[in-house]
Amino acid sequence: MRIYINGMTCEHCKMRVEKALSGIENVKDVNVDLEGGFADLKVNGEISEEIFREKIDDAGYDLVKIEN
Repeated sequence: MRIYINGMTCEHCKMRVEKALSGIENVKDVNVDLEGGFADLKVNGEISEEIFREKIDDAGYDLVKIEN
C-alpha cells in the first residue's frame, strides 16, 4: 500500500509520519520516501482511509491519495 502525503520536507517530517502510521493497528511496516512524497506500508487486514487521513492530519500533513 502506498500513501501520498503533502508537506513532508525533512528527516523530522519523515520520522513524525512514520511514528503516526506505525501506531495504527494492523500496520506492520512503514517506509517514508521524502523525495517521492509517499509512504509505503505493509498492513494486515483492512484499515479505513479515514484512519489514515486522521493520523496524517494529526501529524500536521495532508493525505493526497492511497494506492493499494
